[in-house]
Amino acid sequence: MEQRFLGRSGFKVPALGFGAGTFGGQGPLFSAWGNTDVEGARSIVDLALDAGVTLFDTADVYSNGASESILGAALKGRRDKAIISTKLALRAGDGPNDVGASRHHLIAATDAALERLGTDYIDILQLHAFDAMTPVEMVLDTLDDLVRAGKVRLIGASNFSGWQLMKSLSASDRLGLQRFVANQTYYSLIGRDYEFELMPLGIDQGLGAIVWSPLGWGRLTGKVRRGQPLPAGSRLHETAGFAPPVDDERLYRVVDAMDQVAEETGKTLPQIALNWLLRRPTVSSVLIGARNEEQLRQNLGALGWQLSADQIKRLDAASAVTPPYPYYPYWNGQFSERSPVAV
Repeated sequence: MEQRFLGRSGFKVPALGFGAGTFGGQGPLFSAWGNTDVEGARSIVDLALDAGVTLFDTADVYSNGASESILGAALKGRRDKAIISTKLALRAGDGPNDVGASRHHLIAATDAALERLGTDYIDILQLHAFDAMTPVEMVLDTLDDLVRAGKVRLIGASNFSGWQLMKSLSASDRLGLQRFVANQTYYSLIGRDYEFELMPLGIDQGLGAIVWSPLGWGRLTGKVRRGQPLPAGSRLHETAGFAPPVDDERLYRVVDAMDQVAEETGKTLPQIALNWLLRRPTVSSVLIGARNEEQLRQNLGALGWQLSADQIKRLDAASAVTPPYPYYPYWNGQFSERSPVAV
């Protein structure tokens, strides 16, 4: 398994990580993702560890905490073999302080996650969303305390905008506090908004991207095609309201280009989508999900080969969108020689 630095942390993570959102199956969203129990999770974790997939990502809101509990049980006795990443800040209870990044909630939520995971430390703790009601200085001071207490080793953010990330990083630098080293972000062949602002920021500030939903909420599996109804088993039936919108014609154009590459390489569409992501700047690890061992084995086939320059060019062209102002000049060639992103 290829190992990559997580931003400028000096810490390495595998190129492919495992997203444990399929563990638990509680609630309308996560039951559509999967319902893997402890026994099934142990089998998947066995296969992942054997393949070098040592990064396991979860969150306190995944199946109301069941994902963390199942992951912890599956890793029992081999905690030292794994990198655990979890997230908090979304609502995780009915109380007025069971949400956000206040000092009260961050400490309580971290302690609760540690208990569910059956561990005394979290390798990478990420804020699941920006809390506009709590000053970033207070948020980072609390995260700094959690690191100094030995409960957390590295910190990151997820689903932040560029200005929210930069404001946080600036506060860390100004006050000498722990700095975000990871940005867990949505990025795929049909979701390239990450490139406009967050990727240049990651290059400049040393943030490593941990990519979630690399198959565009299941749209890039090959099951969604032009002129065909959505397959009966697609999770998009239940999760379409949560998924980022995608223009149908653009999706079909991308799938058509992927089909051509699949004929040339003998690889599956998911393997092509993952391989494309692994070549992008700032990407430290791409999270793959699997409901069973066969899906995991298929996703592991994204490694050990490379798309050609011509194939990447065709996939780029098929998936391209015009960025909003003020980013588009960097993509249409006006300033490309001085852009922080290779275009």
